[in-house]
Amino acid sequence: MNRRKALAFALAGFALATLAAAAAPPEPPGYRLDDYQSPTPDTFNGEPALSVEAAKAAWSDPKTIFIDVLPHPPRPEGLPKGTIWQEKPHAGIARSIWLPEVGRGALAPETEAYFSRSLSEITGGDKDAILVFYCKRACWMSWNAAKRAASMGYSQVRWYSDGIEGWREAGLPTETIAPRP
Repeated sequence: MNRRKALAFALAGFALATLAAAAAPPEPPGYRLDDYQSPTPDTFNGEPALSVEAAKAAWSDPKTIFIDVLPHPPRPEGLPKGTIWQEKPHAGIARSIWLPEVGRGALAPETEAYFSRSLSEITGGDKDAILVFYCKRACWMSWNAAKRAASMGYSQVRWYSDGIEGWREAGLPTETIAPRP
């Protein structure tokens, strides 16, 4: 009877692993344009997304630049004129740079210029700087931003798909960050 249970558990585990692998979509040829919080590929540019352990190892090198691309929350609609609105603090991976809105599939020319200028300034123009993009777990915005940076000629682009949630769950350092002007 123990053999049957062991075999049943092994088969169930195999079935779950197969389903999980099947759930990850392939890398698209272009940018994801909508439904950003949905299953993401397991890879970026054919390379596996960074695991929590790999992201932590990359973060340990102070030369590695972590970039949060989570959108900036808008002022709530319908607030009466003169109402004071204060945004909630934004927690990011410690030492990361917040570039909001740059992970959307289609960028306005101003946003694309902001992204390009920001990357150039934070890397000092070094196209070989190591850049790690993240936002939330299973969020296409960080994948899009990584793809866009690679298309701009940055050669050391990485994608951390577990995002801030995976970082927090691992008990790794976070801090309140503000959007880069």
